[in-house]
Amino acid sequence: MSHDLHESLRDNVRILGDSLGRTIADDLGQAFVDKIETIRAHAKRGRQGDSLQQRELIEYLRQLPERDLLPVTRAFNQFLNLANIAEQHYRARFRRVEDYKPGSQPVLGELLERAQQAGNSPRKLVETLANMRVELVLTAHPTEVIRRTLIQKYDAIDECLTAIESSEDYPERGTRAQGRLEELISQAWHTDEIRHERPTPVDEAKWGFAVIENSLWQAVPDFHRDLDNLLLDTAGERLPLDAAPIRYASWMGGDRDGNPNVTARVTREVLLLGRWMAADLYLRDLDQLKTELSMWKANSALKAEAGDVAEPYREVLKRLLTRMESTRDWAKAELEGRNYDGGPIIETRDQLYSPLLGCYRSLCDVGLDTIANGALLDTLRRVAVFGVTLTKLDLRQEASRHAQVIEELTSTLGLGHYREWDEAQRQEFLLAELASRRPLIPRRWECSAETREVLDTFKVIAQEHSEALGTYIISMAAEPSDVLTVALLMKEVGGQVTLPIAPLFETLNDLDHAGDVVDQLLAIPSYRSLIDDRQEVMIGYSDSAKDAGQLAAAWAQYRAQESLVNVCNRHGVDLTLFHGRGGTVGRGGGPAHAAILSQPPGSVNGSLRVTEQGEMIRFKFGQPDIALRSMEIYACAVLEATLLPPRAPEPHWREEMDQLAKVAHGAYVGVVREDPDFVPYFRAVTPEGALGRLPLGSRPTKRRQDGGVETLRAIPWIFAWTQIRLMLPAWLGSGEAFSTRLEQPGGREVLQEMRTEWPFFGTYLDMLEMLLAKADVAIAAYYEHRLVDEPSLKALGKKLRERFARLEDAVLDILQQEKLLENTPLIRQAIDVRNPYIDPLHGLQAELLQRNRDADGAISADLSRALMVTMAGIAAGLRNTG
Repeated sequence: MSHDLHESLRDNVRILGDSLGRTIADDLGQAFVDKIETIRAHAKRGRQGDSLQQRELIEYLRQLPERDLLPVTRAFNQFLNLANIAEQHYRARFRRVEDYKPGSQPVLGELLERAQQAGNSPRKLVETLANMRVELVLTAHPTEVIRRTLIQKYDAIDECLTAIESSEDYPERGTRAQGRLEELISQAWHTDEIRHERPTPVDEAKWGFAVIENSLWQAVPDFHRDLDNLLLDTAGERLPLDAAPIRYASWMGGDRDGNPNVTARVTREVLLLGRWMAADLYLRDLDQLKTELSMWKANSALKAEAGDVAEPYREVLKRLLTRMESTRDWAKAELEGRNYDGGPIIETRDQLYSPLLGCYRSLCDVGLDTIANGALLDTLRRVAVFGVTLTKLDLRQEASRHAQVIEELTSTLGLGHYREWDEAQRQEFLLAELASRRPLIPRRWECSAETREVLDTFKVIAQEHSEALGTYIISMAAEPSDVLTVALLMKEVGGQVTLPIAPLFETLNDLDHAGDVVDQLLAIPSYRSLIDDRQEVMIGYSDSAKDAGQLAAAWAQYRAQESLVNVCNRHGVDLTLFHGRGGTVGRGGGPAHAAILSQPPGSVNGSLRVTEQGEMIRFKFGQPDIALRSMEIYACAVLEATLLPPRAPEPHWREEMDQLAKVAHGAYVGVVREDPDFVPYFRAVTPEGALGRLPLGSRPTKRRQDGGVETLRAIPWIFAWTQIRLMLPAWLGSGEAFSTRLEQPGGREVLQEMRTEWPFFGTYLDMLEMLLAKADVAIAAYYEHRLVDEPSLKALGKKLRERFARLEDAVLDILQQEKLLENTPLIRQAIDVRNPYIDPLHGLQAELLQRNRDADGAISADLSRALMVTMAGIAAGLRNTG
């Protein structure tokens, strides 16, 4: 790979940038475009080490008239979004979703060959893929700063780039595509990039469904077709028709943890929307199949099903179409609160799958395999993956909300105060009630609104087919009683539906005790009878890192997984680990392939659940080609981790990690929790106070609106530090750990050994290296210069920057490199190209924050909007912000 960006990427950046320049000139005049170019030139030369240019950039920005501040921020924000489109287009075209390390791109065909060479039979490969259960859980965490209306325009711009590239022999097509490109960029420029209102949970769900409609609906059958062809080549057989190695679930409309906007009514509405959209999409498929399957040859089973007709396939499909239309009408009536008085609807996956399977088998039986394996097979694959609900909807609620219900209930019934009981008493009560045949909850119980809402959620579960719902996740789970409480509420209110219940272990202490908690649960015979020997456990990355620091949290997550694997093996229970990863390194983010292969051996045994959050959904699944590659990466990683698992860590590596984590944790806590200047510094130097006004998602930025930084969610916590380029949550404490070890005898050697031979440690260092390259302490220092007055706070800022420099030196020492990202030039180049466009936004943001504080939050609407746009632009430029 050249150290310059690939020619096609460079050309597309230029095409988009030139078009934006013409649009802005038409709107605001060439003189304004010249101002933008002056700012960019100052920033570019400043990045080349010219301190005079850096000062001139800041001075130039500070002297801009107020009327220019909003359009200047918009221009740089828009360019960064266009640069992202060009890069996304390039990666889709060259199949580079994860340009992380040269040669690290997993290719499924090569992996299948390696697996066979390692002694796995062709049958074993097919069985492993057929039984694989990877669920990607789409979540609407508030990191997607771009409005849906703009995302649609950006997708259309991507299509224009494809048309321009393929028009060499048809210049008139290129001219038309260029004209459409100019139109779309003008539309984007004249569209407000900041939402005026927060999206509702239903809006978020609609956005998730749109990703399925616009991208995954096509990518899923393409992925299976590619997999089929590979298996035919290597194993001589196809993937079974009902196999779905990769499926999709969602939290959008089901995640009520700390989000009062997600109610039982909202969950019900989102479930109905999924049914409506699924029906709408299948109607298009069925209509196409009815048009195409005009054959008369059929087996006896299909003839019996269709009756005495000339075109039996069309007859079966016509009936399916009628039922699917009724299903769509039913869902619409339910959404509108009307009574449905139409014909029978399709309620389960099998009601759609079975007639299609009958058509498929008939075509194969009469020798029409080519037709069977065309569009009909694609629809069968979609049904296998999406069912009739598009996704399985998970539900999540905090453990304390369930305990509150039982507390209120025991108090009402005169049984005592549940919250005052110890764990043994709680378990005794819950297990007795689980075994009891009489109802516990009075029929006409007048409980609090909070308790009623929890019970109403379980009523929604009772009203649904189980295939519409995924897992019930308990956040802040700490004891077996937290799981048993949900089991009891499901029994009391959830009817015949019993969902898998997954405790979510998030804090350092909870991760350390996760194995013990699950061990106690699995030792309870009545609990075992509920779970069919399958247990799901969720590992929290965001809150554990916020609680303990990234290095200590990463090691705790690893050890928790090892413990859970051992416990479930001992009990003979199948374990599925659910990884609650975010987009950033500070929240467990990073390339999926490397992340999965760095898990403990045995923790990925053909099954895996993982969250895909915020803007990462668009980057990984927003377009069919990239979604196809993302699915291949997941399939590769899980197949490799299952058949060719990584080696277990050596005992002395464990001792090293124990010591590193101990030092890092102490250093992190010493600053974040024990330094009295830390919270005031955080609030003074970052835009944390203004973040609450950026209408990113439906969830409040804090779990409790009356709390301090400790109640701040992990996402805005990281978002705020990212905005000033200090990225503190992802590295604080690591510098002390590594530099201390490097100063000791044999330290460098053992760290380098762990880096090359242990995927967990190597991946952690790779993440850290990328993060350090995106960080910029000089920019953080400028925010401090502009926004912080108190000498004690400035002294803390200086110490933090010194810690950062110490860590960078230590990482380069371990990696034996002169500079960061030496071996990953594409990422290095992508950062370098964006910096001259991000730097002015940092300068303007610091200025606007100061003006906002001087005016006690009463700056003009235009300046307030400009501040919001700087946040959106910086997030777009750095991409994985939350």
